Amino acid sequence: MIPRPTTGRAAAADRLTRADRSRTFPPLPARPGARGLFAESWWGSAWLDALETTALDSARLARGRTYARDGHVDTINVTPGRIVATVRGSRPRPYSAEIRLRTLTDQEWDGLLDSIAADPGRLTDLLAKKLPHALAEGEVRLLPGPGELVPRCSCPDHGRPCKHAAALCFQVARLLDADPFVLLLMRGRGERELLDDLSRRNTAHTARETHAHAHSHAPATSRPPRHRRVPEAGGGTRDAVTAPSSPADPGVDLGEPEAPGAPPVGGVPAKAALADRPRPPLPPPLPAPARPGSPPALPDGDTLPFDPVALEFLAADAAARAHACVSAAASPGHGGGRPPVHSPFPALPPWEDAIRLAATAHPTAGLTSATRALYRDLAAATGRTTTDVARSVAAWRQGGPEGLALLDTPWDPPAGDFDRARSALLAADLPALRPRHNHLTDADRGIQLRFGHDHRWYPYESEPGAEDWWPTGPADPDPVGALTTLLAR
Repeated sequence: MIPRPTTGRAAAADRLTRADRSRTFPPLPARPGARGLFAESWWGSAWLDALETTALDSARLARGRTYARDGHVDTINVTPGRIVATVRGSRPRPYSAEIRLRTLTDQEWDGLLDSIAADPGRLTDLLAKKLPHALAEGEVRLLPGPGELVPRCSCPDHGRPCKHAAALCFQVARLLDADPFVLLLMRGRGERELLDDLSRRNTAHTARETHAHAHSHAPATSRPPRHRRVPEAGGGTRDAVTAPSSPADPGVDLGEPEAPGAPPVGGVPAKAALADRPRPPLPPPLPAPARPGSPPALPDGDTLPFDPVALEFLAADAAARAHACVSAAASPGHGGGRPPVHSPFPALPPWEDAIRLAATAHPTAGLTSATRALYRDLAAATGRTTTDVARSVAAWRQGGPEGLALLDTPWDPPAGDFDRARSALLAADLPALRPRHNHLTDADRGIQLRFGHDHRWYPYESEPGAEDWWPTGPADPDPVGALTTLLAR
C-alpha cells in the first residue's frame, strides 16, 4: 500500500510540534555567595531530592552546586527525555553534560490529561506556573523518583553524577521553579501541544456533561390531552381523546415563529472586523552592535559527530557576515532614505571562499598551531599544498578577491596608469622596474609591484633570484607609496 503524501497543513503541524518539543534557555545568571535551598518551589526541591538520593558522592554534588551558583552552566536545551548543556570546568574547552529521563507512554498521557481536564483547578494552577501536588503525585507520576535521572558527561570523571552533570541538574531545578511545563516537556509533550489537547478534552468533557444534564432533567409535557369529535360509521359523532404532542414531534412549533424576511444570524470575519482598527507604529530598529559577538566554546569532539573547532570557525564567520549585513542595512542614504543593500559577501567559488574563511577567522599573520592545522585541513580538502594555502591567505588579506586573483593570474592593462607609473618611479629616484604584463619587477632586489583591476598597486617580495613571490603589505593606489613601503621593509 502506497502511503498518502503528507499535506501542506499536516507538514506545518508536524513542524510546529517538533518546534514545541524543544526549548533552549540562555545561561542563568550566577548567584555567588547565595545560601540556603537551591530550589524555591516544592517541585524544584523534589527534583533535587531525586538527584541527591541517587548520587554516590556528596562531595561531587557540593562541587556541582558551586559550579551552578557561579554560572558555569551555559545554554540549556530541553527535549523529551533529554536535557543537554555545556558546562565550563577547569580545562579551556567546556564539557557536554546530559541528563536523561523516561518519557510517558501515550496511555499515561491520556490518563494524565483526562485528570487535568476533569479538574479545572489543576489547569488553572499550571497556567499560573504552579504544579499541583495532586497532579504531580497522582497515578501518573511526573516528578522523577530515585534512580530515574540518568547523568552523562564528556569529562573523564566517571562519577554518577560528576560535578558537571550535577551542576546541570541544579540549574534545571531553577528552570522548573519558573515554569513546570519544562517538566512536562521532559516527560514528552510541549506546552502548546498540551494546551491544545486540553482544550479539545475540555470541550468534549463539557459536551458530555451538558448532554447528561439535558437527559436527566428532561421536562415532562405540559400540554393537556385534546378532545375532538370523531365521525362514526352511522353518520353520528363521538368524543375522542388525543395524546399530547411531544416537543420533538414534527410540525409542532413550541417557540415563537421567526418574523418573515428576517436576516439570518451570522458572524463577521475577523479580518473584516479588524480592517479599520488603528495600528500603532512599529518601533525603530535596534542599533547594530559595535562588533560581532564570539561563539561559545564547544566541548571536545571525541563524542560529537562534528569537529567543534570547525563549527566555532563557521559560527564566527556567520556572526561577522550578519554583522556586516546589518551594519550596511542600517546606514542611511541621501535624503534620509536607505540605499538598496547589496550583500558584502558575494557568492564565491569553494576555493576562494575557503581562503576567505581562513583569512578572516585568523586575521593575524603569525602561524600558530591552530592556523597550521587549519592550513593542513584546507590543503587536504582542496588538493593544494599548505604553502599554496598560506600564500593565498596572505593575498586575500592584502586585497580580498582582487588580491587573490592577482596571485596567479597576470593580465595586460591598457595604456595609461600602468605606463605612467614607471615615469613616476623614476621621477621619485626609485629603482627602475622591468614591466611584464601587469607586473613591475626588480628580480635582483626581490621586489615587485602588481597592478590590479581596481587601479591599485600590490607589493610583492621574494628572495633575490628565487622568483618565489609573496604578497607583502597593503595595496596602494600610488605606485611610489607602494614601492617606498616595500623598500623600507
